[in-house]
Amino acid sequence: MASGKIQTVLGPINPEDLGITMAHEHLSMTFDVAYVPPPKGMEGMSECPFTIENLGWIRQYPFSHKENLQLCGSEVVEAVKKDLEQYKALGGQGIVECTTHGLQRKAGLLRDLSRETGIHIIAGTGFYVAGAQRMDVLNRPMEVLVKLMATELQTGCIDAADVKCGILGEIGTSWPLHDFEKCVLEAAAQVQRIVGCPVMFGPGPHHEAPLEIVRLFQEAGGDASKASMAHLECTIQDEGQLSEFAELGTYMQFDLFGMESSQYQPNEAVDMPSDAQRIQRLWQLVDEGFEKQILVSHNISTRHRLRAFGGHGYGHIMQNLVPRMQNRGLSQAIIDLILKDNPRDFLTFKDL
Repeated sequence: MASGKIQTVLGPINPEDLGITMAHEHLSMTFDVAYVPPPKGMEGMSECPFTIENLGWIRQYPFSHKENLQLCGSEVVEAVKKDLEQYKALGGQGIVECTTHGLQRKAGLLRDLSRETGIHIIAGTGFYVAGAQRMDVLNRPMEVLVKLMATELQTGCIDAADVKCGILGEIGTSWPLHDFEKCVLEAAAQVQRIVGCPVMFGPGPHHEAPLEIVRLFQEAGGDASKASMAHLECTIQDEGQLSEFAELGTYMQFDLFGMESSQYQPNEAVDMPSDAQRIQRLWQLVDEGFEKQILVSHNISTRHRLRAFGGHGYGHIMQNLVPRMQNRGLSQAIIDLILKDNPRDFLTFKDL
């Protein structure tokens, strides 16, 4: 058991050794389930070459370019490694890698990247949305889901027996929730009671999704204070609703820093906020006394956000946003809380 420890892909560490940590990233995955057909008249662009001439279009329609959805392969691995090295040089020390079943997680690669870069990598177990799963997975009984997730947290991953996961999640959900996803939420609550692990949810693109997820998780016996809700900048955009959600006691992730295009392809009714607006939301929560529940990250899940492909990399918050946070009046103590203390507290396994 990892009670009182943080479980990395290289073994448990003391919480005080974690350091600055990005709470929601991907280092290797395939994201075919997120594909959105290009707008009418642009169909041919879905397979256009990944060139500087096409980069502007890819940035505008990132989920419509098929190669962009493949965060894998030797070229990408090398780009990821270089970005991790830059992140470390900027002061970063930890990364939560929350690729789960359905997205082609590679636990052995995460172990190797941690050894090569010196970054503490915390791997996730669980299941992404129903649309990413094979039919045989969708038909598995709950006890099988519970056993798999608990095993990957306590014993080792099915694709790398020497690697243990350190978080349950990203548990991906659609809107409305699929029956399989409801089953996984209940299974996650059971696993948390067994293991004492942190849990992370990825809500569907709707403002009611985060609250519905927490409700079902708590009804199944889950501990909301040891859970985190991702992507809040594109689900709960109303200030009053965000304050009400914060009262539930979960950690709140603003994990799309670096995504500056206002178009949000998964739900075109939503306008993606800018990094400046994300900082405003942090200020709102700090002002209301919820600073101990804030986590930040980039959620890099496509090629175009890596520096080798014209993006910002895992160091964007450290390099570009921390100075902006300071300029907007966030104290260093609050910044340290968000970047170091909150991830440490969230990722530490409970004593059972």
